[in-house]
Amino acid sequence: MNENSLSPALAINDWLADATRQLVFAEIPSARLDSELILAHTLRTNRSHLHAHPEEILTDRAIDIANARLALRIERVPVAYIIGHKEFYGHQFSVTTATLIPRPESEALIELLKKVIPRNISLLKENPLRLVDVGTGSGSLGITAKLLYPELTVSLVDISRHALKIAEKNAADLKAFVSIIQSNLLADFPFTANIIIANLPYVDPQWERSPETEHEPADALFAANNGKALIYELLVQTKDKLINGGSLILEADPEQHNAIIAEAKKYGLLLSEQDGYGLLFEKISD
Repeated sequence: MNENSLSPALAINDWLADATRQLVFAEIPSARLDSELILAHTLRTNRSHLHAHPEEILTDRAIDIANARLALRIERVPVAYIIGHKEFYGHQFSVTTATLIPRPESEALIELLKKVIPRNISLLKENPLRLVDVGTGSGSLGITAKLLYPELTVSLVDISRHALKIAEKNAADLKAFVSIIQSNLLADFPFTANIIIANLPYVDPQWERSPETEHEPADALFAANNGKALIYELLVQTKDKLINGGSLILEADPEQHNAIIAEAKKYGLLLSEQDGYGLLFEKISD
């Protein structure tokens, strides 16, 4: 009789209960959800299957893989990196440690975009609009824009070629026809845009933050000048890269909003809307 035959059978609900206890002990608030996501990914199924078949016996291999992934989560590696994807605005985006993980607060930028696009979508066919997603990372903003409004001409821009590879994969997987451009902000972007959308690094390194952020790329999180340096640099670039009457949609911490709004006025950018972390500016002049 081999050792495996002596191992007690472990069912889905048993593994989930133990994993949840371990994550609670590690002070992870989403302990049960994270346990379910890890096991569902390991079994190549969904959480509904786990709920419907709690007594299903796990193989030793599945247990070993799930336990290894659980160990990563206990070390505060984000679930999205462990399972390799994150949902954003109803679509699944691949992510790696080369990209920031899409966050729910960034969906506010898509809501602001909806206020920019003409209500009569047929106008887009007559007057195509060019949108550029600056600091695209996984491509979640620009790709979502293209999926919502296929008539848009969309470019995904990032300084990181590794991030752009992930963005390109996501665009292909989601059948979003976009262009990929490597550039430091808009320095090497060869066009003018009707719409600039950007979730740039805006975290001040001195801020208190989640331990999970230690696993995300620092250059996608942090910026100098209390987190505003890259946003301010982009504001300068709108002078040449954003057409008059064009729109700039930014994400920033609400504590930074007043300073950014004041800085934007220097470049003819007036605040039109605010939504959570999102800011919408309209360019009235050079």
